[in-house]
Amino acid sequence: MSQNNHVKIEVADPSALGLLGLAIVTFVASANKFGIVSGVSLVIPWAIFLGAFVQLIACLNDIKHGNVFGTTAFGGYAFFWFGMAMGWMIQLGVFGETMKAAADPKAFGFVFLGYLIFTLYMTIGSIETNKTLLIIFILIDFLFIGLALSSFGIAYHYTHMLAAISELLIALMSFYGSAANVLNKTFGREFLPLGKPLGIFKNSERNNIQLDKSPISVEIFNK
Repeated sequence: MSQNNHVKIEVADPSALGLLGLAIVTFVASANKFGIVSGVSLVIPWAIFLGAFVQLIACLNDIKHGNVFGTTAFGGYAFFWFGMAMGWMIQLGVFGETMKAAADPKAFGFVFLGYLIFTLYMTIGSIETNKTLLIIFILIDFLFIGLALSSFGIAYHYTHMLAAISELLIALMSFYGSAANVLNKTFGREFLPLGKPLGIFKNSERNNIQLDKSPISVEIFNK
């Protein structure tokens, strides 16, 4: 006679860690854009470890939750930071003078345009998560607009400043989002509000894109 035992395994919500990674890397990168620090040499480590690896870890954990939105968001931006770090290293001559000489900075502009398109439809999706995340995505939209235009030399001073301000605000909002996720879960109540979804797009499957994750149910068969 077989017996089915249902075991619930709690998998930690990766949102707090992913938002922390985003907060740190954008905070450091915005300091560079404002001219507070010069060069990208010391931005690269944070781009790789906080921007890329941390968000990739969050992505992999969201896969376990079956969260398409979180998986796509954290995964997409993780590989963005891997790419940016490598691009900066090419410009610095890490991979040789030949690659450095052949690097056209305008290529970054097309990357930023592509990520702007990506972020726009993720912004629509974020409407049904929470208001904090929605604000972060709107700010990322402005960041990529500023980055794309400044990469093409269009009104450089203003678009570069737009990118800098947007990136700093992203960092601050991401710190808040990370803190809210940690403290709300730790205290078992709403310690810091994230803001309810706007509820514009009603969907019976909406729970699939919520930041609140349900435990994964694993079936164990004992004979």
